[in-house]
Amino acid sequence: MDKILEILREIDDSVDYEKETELIDGHILDSFGVITLVSELEDEFDISIDAVEMVPANFNSAAAIWEMVKRLQEN
Repeated sequence: MDKILEILREIDDSVDYEKETELIDGHILDSFGVITLVSELEDEFDISIDAVEMVPANFNSAAAIWEMVKRLQEN
């Protein structure tokens, strides 16, 4: 989880990612931010994030991102 927070802070350090729950729905992360995030997550955690995973529920919070990463690592 700490690495996810670090990646998110590299994208935009003005957001309290530990509390924010609407990163996508609240338009906090733009499309470039999401693309950067996906690329960083794939590299850091050696996972592949397919198009089916690209839904707001998986990216609205650091906790949701972490849950997605853990699930993808199990596959």
